[in-house]
Parts: sequence; C-alpha cells; structure tokens
Amino acid sequence: MSPALRLTPLALALALLGQSALADEPVRAPTVVVTGTRVEQNSFDLPMAIDSVDATTIQDQRATVNVSEVINRVPGVLSAGKENYTQEQSLTIRGFGARSQFGVRGVKLFADGIPASTPDGQGGTGLFDLASAGRIEVLRGPFSALYGNHSGGVVQLFTEDGPEHFTVTPSFQAGSYGTTRYGLKFGDTVGNFNYTASTSRFDTDGYRDYSRSQKEQSNFKARWTLGNKSTLTVVGNYLAQSGQDPLGLTLAQLKADRRQQGVASAGAGDITAAQFGARRSLDNAQGGVVFETALTDIDTLRAMFYLGNRSNAQYLAINTTTQNNIRASGGLSTFDRDYWGTSLRWTRKLDKVTLTVGGEYERADEDRLGYRNDGAGSELYGSRGALKRDERNVAEQSGVFAQGEWNATDVLALSAGVRYTHVKFRSDDRFVCTVIGSTCPGTASGSTVSASTFNPDDSGSISHSDWTSAVGALWKLTQSTNLYANVGRSFEAPTLIELSYQPDQSASGLNFGLEPSTSMQYEVGVKSFLTDATKVEASVFFIDTKNEIVVFNNASGRVSYQNAGTTSRRGMELSIDSRLTSKLAAYGALTLLNAEFDDSFMTCAVARCTQGTPTVANPNGPVRVNSGNKIAGIANRTLYGELTYREPSIGFSGAVEVRASGRMFADDTNNARVGGYTITSLRGGFNQKAGAWKFNEFVRVDNLFDKEYVGSVYVNDGNQRYYAPAAERTWLIGISASYTL
Repeated sequence: MSPALRLTPLALALALLGQSALADEPVRAPTVVVTGTRVEQNSFDLPMAIDSVDATTIQDQRATVNVSEVINRVPGVLSAGKENYTQEQSLTIRGFGARSQFGVRGVKLFADGIPASTPDGQGGTGLFDLASAGRIEVLRGPFSALYGNHSGGVVQLFTEDGPEHFTVTPSFQAGSYGTTRYGLKFGDTVGNFNYTASTSRFDTDGYRDYSRSQKEQSNFKARWTLGNKSTLTVVGNYLAQSGQDPLGLTLAQLKADRRQQGVASAGAGDITAAQFGARRSLDNAQGGVVFETALTDIDTLRAMFYLGNRSNAQYLAINTTTQNNIRASGGLSTFDRDYWGTSLRWTRKLDKVTLTVGGEYERADEDRLGYRNDGAGSELYGSRGALKRDERNVAEQSGVFAQGEWNATDVLALSAGVRYTHVKFRSDDRFVCTVIGSTCPGTASGSTVSASTFNPDDSGSISHSDWTSAVGALWKLTQSTNLYANVGRSFEAPTLIELSYQPDQSASGLNFGLEPSTSMQYEVGVKSFLTDATKVEASVFFIDTKNEIVVFNNASGRVSYQNAGTTSRRGMELSIDSRLTSKLAAYGALTLLNAEFDDSFMTCAVARCTQGTPTVANPNGPVRVNSGNKIAGIANRTLYGELTYREPSIGFSGAVEVRASGRMFADDTNNARVGGYTITSLRGGFNQKAGAWKFNEFVRVDNLFDKEYVGSVYVNDGNQRYYAPAAERTWLIGISASYTL
C-alpha cells in the first residue's frame, strides 16, 4: 500500500475528532477572499474551490524563503524545488503546470493584485515575499479561466497591512548545509498613510555538490486613504537570485551517490556540471499602482498599472560539438525583458446581484541572446564566447471580461462569467547567416555555409484568441452545509519559452506551429461545518483537454514542445480543519488525481533524437507514447496533515507536520518512475514580551526520519537525468525581535 493511502485514515480521524470535541475557540469565522469573484466575499458561500492561507501559517516557524513551505497544504496543489535555485519553484494545480522545466506555467500568479506572470503566461513565485505576506489565496477549477491565458488556477499573495504604530522586526535564521537568512521588516500608520516593507538575504551551500545559491528580496506596500471614497496603493518587488546548477541525476547516479552533481556529454567523455560552469542568475524588479474609488453607493472603479524588468543569464551543459552547429543557439542563454500592463474594472453591488466588467492589457519586450559557453584559461567551459543568437521578441495579451453573482433565493446562489483573450507573439531575428561560402559567427573554423547548412531569417509572428467562460451554482442545504457545482472552458497558449526551440534540433527560430490547448472543466463539491469547530470541504473534478502541450525533446539545455492530442484529469480533493480544544488543532488535506493521455503520439526519448521512426539504421528516432499513459510529473496522490499545540501561559507553540506523495512518472513513455514517499517535520518555539519588545525563537526539523526520496523530476530528459533528490534530515533555528514605538 502506498504511503499516501496508509495516511488516508488520518484525514478521516480528524473529522471524527472534530465532531466529538468541545472546542473553546471555534473556526467558524468568515474567510474573506477576492480571487474568486474580484470582490470581497466569504469563500464558504462561493460555488468554487478556493482556499486562503493566513499570515500565521505562512510566517510562524518557517524559513519564509519558498512558497512550497506552505502551499502544499492546499488540496490539489503541489510545489517543489529541484534542490537548487536555478530552476525556481515548480507549482502545479490539478496537474496543470507539470511540464514546466523551471518556474510556473499553467497557473496565473499575482502579488497584491499585480501579475507575477508575464503576458505570455510564464511566472515565478520567487517574487512572493512570505515574510510580509498577509495571506495567500488559491483558486482551483473553472472560474480561474476568467483570468486569461492559463488552465490550472490562480495563486495570489497579499502583503499584510502596516501596524498601527511604527514597528521594526529584525530576524536571523541558520540551518543545515550552510543555510542562513537575514531579514528586516518594518511598517507604520501615519494618519491616512499605511505602509509595510521587508528585505532579506538568503544563502545556502545546498544539499548536493555544486548547488550553492543565494537570494536577495525586497517588498514594499503603501496605501493612502483619500477622503471617504478612494484609496491609492503602491507596491514594489525586487528579486536577485543566483545559483549553481548541479543538473539532474540518472538512476545509476542516484543510487551511487544522491548528493553528487550531474554529468553531461562533452564529446570525448562526460564532464561535471561544475566543469560546464552550469549556473543561472536572475534579476526581477517590478512596481505598480492600484487606484480604487467609490463612484456611487453601489458603484466602484478600480484602475491598475504596473511595469517591470526581468533579466536572466543561464550557462547550460552543452558541449562544443553541439554548439558548433550553424543553427545552434550556443550554451549561454540570456534575455532582458521589459514588461508592463494595465487594467480597468467597474463593479456594481446591488442587494442580490453583483456585476463586474473589465479589461486588461499586458506587453513584454525582450532581447534574447545566445552565446557560446566557452572556456577561459584552463577552464573547459563557463565563460561567455561568441554570439550565436540575437532576436527581439514581443508578447502581448489583452482581454475583456464580465462576471456576476446572483443570490436568486435564500438557498440558491448563481455565479457566471465570460472572457475574451487575445495573445500575440512577434519575433525579429537579427542573427542571419545565409551567404554561401562564408563562416557563421560562433562556429568551428572551416564550418562554411552551404545550400543545406545556413542560418535563415526566422522572423515571424502568430496570434491566438479564444472565449472562455464559467458558470456555477451553490445550494444552501442547511445553515452549515453548502453544495455546489460548476463548469467552465479554459484556454492556454504557449509561452515564449515554449516557443523558443523547434522540435527539429537542426532547425532555428521560434516554434510557431505550437498550438494552444483548451480544456473543459467540471466540478461538484460540498462545504460544511460539522460543528462550530470543524470545517470540511470536498470536491470531485473532471477535466478534458485538447491539444495538450507536452515536452517533445529535452536535451543539450534546450527543451522543445509539441501538441499531443487529448488528455483527461479525474480527481478528488478533501480538506478538514478542526479546532479540537482551545490549545490543540488539526488540519488535513488529501488529493487523488489520475492524469493520462487519451491519444497516442510520438516523442523523443533520447538526447540525439532524429526525425523519423526508429529503425536499425536510425535508432534515435521518436518513440510512441501510448494512450492510457500517465502524464509525467504529476503525483497520483498527495496528503498533508498537521497537528498544532499552543500553551499561551508559557508562550509555547509547536506542530507535527506530515506530507506524503504517491508515485509519479518522469517521462511520458512511463519507463521512468518515481516512488511515493512520506516525510515528517517537527517544529516548536517560544515568544516573550518585555515592554515595547517582542521576542520569538523557534527550531524546526524537516524530514525527521531521514527519508531518502526524490523531490521532483526533470520531465522527459533526453539524457535520462530525470531525478532531483531532496535533502535528508535538515534543521533550522530562527530568532526575531520586534520593537514598537
């Protein structure tokens, strides 16, 4: 029996405990969210799956570095890192986003109402500052389609408001593998002006060899109250992140030494990630303003504008022979991206009806360059060489939407929305080499251009557009139990990163043949307070997707994508939150998910994949993915359980956390499989108050029983370097002190 199944009785036990407990502190309080409908509403009365994680859960006794520390407690959500900071945190919702090689795809991200996803749909949770987060909202299912170009869901972080009086909070943490984090948070309220700011630096030597990383982050939010009807909010985020890339491991390497760095082919033999100088640096700064005003007693207007810059440089493990190809893009990939966007929406709130209408526009302009990854001095690789790629890319997304809620009767509430989204990509190729007999820059001496080997002008453009919609109904079965159902259609166009490379490794230019995918989503669920101290939510969902975007070839540092027919996702989610006594509380979340291909298709399973069906003469051709195969990178079961205890008389709080995952496949052919795992974490700490000072100390141990497991996978890696082993037992201690004037 899998670990996740063995722990299923825990979730059921929480429900029974909650029914019998005489709780002193009920949990039956309104959980106000805005992501589902764009206006403040109690999540209990909405016909959709939406969860909110509060500030205490996010910040207390945690590192506050990665969103995976807290978001895995939400059913249907899975987030993990690859034990290095060159790939950023992954994030999947109901199986969407699993194909992303780094960062987040298929899920829309917001920070204080401003997109943390670029117009093409690619995002990263690195901009989320957990140390100053007030809450994180997670919307799953059909209604996320009303936010534009994605399929899986919406994740939105809201920064906490500043305190009533000036408060400054320095903090320090230290832990396993040379991990340290320094932080400073401060805020105040002065008349009609409220602000909070946070800055931190995180360093680690990493669990694996050659995985040192660092992350600097700052976040700022200020709000002015203008009279009785208007507010102006200004937000800013900054992220500087860099790290060594140890690459994935093959199964043999994983068994031999799970902490070693990966190796890659260098022609005459394999060399290590360090010898390739595999690493990445990322800088991201963005800011925006949000203006809200009440036009009348029932009408409000919200206007938003933001802009930012994201620059990236990544040294890849690509050998000289591959880089010498006239159409190759080199071994150093860089881009410098300026982006901006604006939105305007109007809301009318009547007695029983709420209507919201709005429009949005987003644009990103990037200079994408490729250079040779060459050596300098005695080094084999790791230094920037000759230019191999030069293009100007533009991505635009625009949309208009309407969404409404109607309390039709005392027991029936209806929600519906419709959106039109238009996505456009344009590429201007500035690296062209077509003169017969000449030598293309960055190629080996003597590699002359011929009629069959040249680098053409790959400029071009393409646009995609579609209507998406969602409708839901909620029945108030009793005062404490609501039933709901919804259905919707979502739309997901490829990102610039997914368009970057052609499936044919010998071709250059963007993959404009890649089509959007569309999904029909169906969901039914129940939300119930079994007692004032125990809340249960459960849902069943069915998702059918056409033109699923999947990895075609993942080798030599470049990933190409293709459409793969239809897929299906069938699943169930359950969460239970119970206040057992005034000091003891329990929480559990279980997800069961079956995600599979309905149609067969061809994919590359080896690094040097060639065109055509595999034969004796052509053994490296694409292989068949059979219908019924499971989609790679998606766990079939996940479970999160937590038991917390507080003793206010001595200022103590602590918890036991359990996280389990079922099996997943690393490739779409289902030949590489990752087994399930169960890990336990233990945390505890004290807080004290002395005059204007508040002190807090904690210690936590993750993977308490020293389990060896694979935390995430590199989907469809052509070199079979699928595995990213997670750390064994780790410890972390932290202290902070708050001073209030």
